[in-house]
Amino acid sequence: QVRLVESGGGLVQPGGSLRLSCAASGTILSINAMGWYRQVPGKQRELVAVITNGGSTDYADSVKGRFTISRDNAKNTVYLQMSSLKPEDTAVYGCNVNARVFAWDIPRDYWGQGTQVTVSS
Repeated sequence: QVRLVESGGGLVQPGGSLRLSCAASGTILSINAMGWYRQVPGKQRELVAVITNGGSTDYADSVKGRFTISRDNAKNTVYLQMSSLKPEDTAVYGCNVNARVFAWDIPRDYWGQGTQVTVSS
């Protein structure tokens, strides 16, 4: 199985920056893509950013120009650099990985438990 552990969340003032990390471990044959999502209790989960194994990226409109997703292939780790943070960015941020565990199986999605990000004065 694939295990995902997020870190880097915390409290930051509006306009500040924060860097989230998500490390994937376990038996992983290959990773197709990794991404970040966020969710506020009672609201629908929102995909924030995605990066493929080829390095292409995509972002939600609400974070374009402020957030940057990156990946360290050697460490199986994905990062989310968040800048110019707004109170509206407050949420639980979690990571997702689309990975193949067995050569005979198809890639599947795995999810982390999330880390709290609070933007407030």
